[in-house]
Amino acid sequence: MTDDLDFRQQLAVELLSAGITATDMTNDVPPSVLATSAALAADLKIPFPSGLRPAPYPINPEPQLNDPLPKADVVVVTWTVDEVSALADVLTPQITRDHWYRYARNFSAYLPKIREHAPARNAQRLASYYMTKIGTKTVLCLKSELHLNQDGVQDPPFSAGNASLPVKDLFHQILDEADPSIIITTGTAGAVFAEHDLGDVVVTRGAMFRVQKEFGKAPFAGKTYKSDWQVNTRLFGKAVELMRGFKSQVAAPEFLPPTANYAPLDHIPKPIAENDPDIKMDGIDMPAFHPILTTDFFEFGTSVNKLDQFGAAVEMGDAALGLCVEERAASGKSTPNWLVIRNCSDPQINGALRNRPSKQSLQAMWAVYYYMGFGYWTSVNSAITTWAVIAGN
Repeated sequence: MTDDLDFRQQLAVELLSAGITATDMTNDVPPSVLATSAALAADLKIPFPSGLRPAPYPINPEPQLNDPLPKADVVVVTWTVDEVSALADVLTPQITRDHWYRYARNFSAYLPKIREHAPARNAQRLASYYMTKIGTKTVLCLKSELHLNQDGVQDPPFSAGNASLPVKDLFHQILDEADPSIIITTGTAGAVFAEHDLGDVVVTRGAMFRVQKEFGKAPFAGKTYKSDWQVNTRLFGKAVELMRGFKSQVAAPEFLPPTANYAPLDHIPKPIAENDPDIKMDGIDMPAFHPILTTDFFEFGTSVNKLDQFGAAVEMGDAALGLCVEERAASGKSTPNWLVIRNCSDPQINGALRNRPSKQSLQAMWAVYYYMGFGYWTSVNSAITTWAVIAGN
């Protein structure tokens, strides 16, 4: 089991770094690169309703690396290259991730908590961001360079099983500076329900630390966090309409073995909210506050591991937000409504496939295939669902 966890942990590090370019690593992007990036910007042609189309806008004067974050009604946090590219194409259209402002405020204080060669240390920053408007709400879209599965230092004063968690400190800093009433984390996740197909999006007000490696002995290991926000899902139907335009991009391969619940080619992805009296929608199959499962290794749902009994989907960071909000409440600081919106970048994997030894695991092979192959387009769906939540609340 230890060898398998070591393999899965290294796999997480590699997957979360996938797609990083030299431009991503610079904090002063040359104008020529920005011009090329702008010319190549995707135009998804999403037919948003009148008055609710995301409208990105620059900050004048342009913020410097060490400036505080701007105030915003809503903060949306994402993590990987695929995720930020999709979020930019949906919520800051024609403003690519290369154009987002770099952010390194108080970076020196984070350095002792970031391992050598982690993306944040390599980039010498904490995040990048851009502002957009949806209806009357100002929205700060932010791509974190810190990540639960990327940064952990286990040397003193930290220890094996209770590593450093600088992304939690970043959440505190974001909330202190931007002072939003709503914060949303979004991006890819592994499906744990057989009924959740490739490209579906889970929306949950819960997050749980399901950690075993770097954080297996941490005081928060196994803890679950809940947000009491009564989310209005009135625009989820519109989100389904908008997702329909990309259904061909999230069609599963035309053979059965990888997943026990093969998604038909005409499947239309959908947002899946909780089975709560205030959140009603056809096809709900999750109990209220069913948490996102945050792991410290690359985990995925299978038809035999029954992760659906514990949570809504599996990913690698969101419970840190729940921990941050709990700490703020305990210290008397302001706390925002919070939500997790995660797209199924890999469906529940067929548990009958070979799973040992680690490097020969067909289950891991297919989970990685889906994650790498469908990360961007499934993240477009979670970005659309994020739009629906912001515009509808």
